[in-house]
Amino acid sequence: MKVLIALPTYNEAQSLGAIVSSVLARVPEASILVVDDSSPDGTGEIADKLAEEDSRVFALHRPAKAGLGSAYRDAFRWALQRDFDSVVEMDADFSHDPEALPELIAACDGSNLVIGSRYVNGGKVQNWSKARLLLSRGGNLYAAVALGLPIRDATAGFRVYSRSILERIDLDSVRTNGYAFQIEMAYKAFLLGADIVEVPITFTDRRVGESKMSGKIVAEALAWVTAEAIKRRLRRR
Repeated sequence: MKVLIALPTYNEAQSLGAIVSSVLARVPEASILVVDDSSPDGTGEIADKLAEEDSRVFALHRPAKAGLGSAYRDAFRWALQRDFDSVVEMDADFSHDPEALPELIAACDGSNLVIGSRYVNGGKVQNWSKARLLLSRGGNLYAAVALGLPIRDATAGFRVYSRSILERIDLDSVRTNGYAFQIEMAYKAFLLGADIVEVPITFTDRRVGESKMSGKIVAEALAWVTAEAIKRRLRRR
């Protein structure tokens, strides 16, 4: 498969070079697209330098910080225009272990969506507080029950989409930007009858930099799931 690994970045100068090197060491046949939102710490300039040094690396610069979902939508469009067979979503801060990439990519052969899951047997989370873990587990349970999703970790950001499912999802209709984006994309894939597989991973809280998690992101996810659950019930009447 022709694989693109999308790395959205904002102030990831400390980790970008290392994560790109680590990813290419595990999946040397893949390409990487760094989607940078004009990071003030120079992340974009580092991405350009990496692209100059290695033909497998590309940089997509955006004028301002516009959110995770927006960055991935641009990456998906970029990949579809260049005939990639699958697209990997992955954080640039090492919370997603590059060692897991070969297994996730291999699982996409025959599947539409592969999710690196923290909450299936064998999956785990490291270095999170009990409160944050409870919030994450509770949010995923709520999304699964409210939307009828057969997914244990719908908020997971380490995943692989096949070209076929990305071509069928109306990316212009995706409105969420934070962690709700991951739920919305999984839900749209589910409604389209996608073959969805969860592969256990170990998620480790970011090594460097600051977390992008905020109350606003959590509120967006809760509001979106609730609104979609209401629509789902109304359609059933």
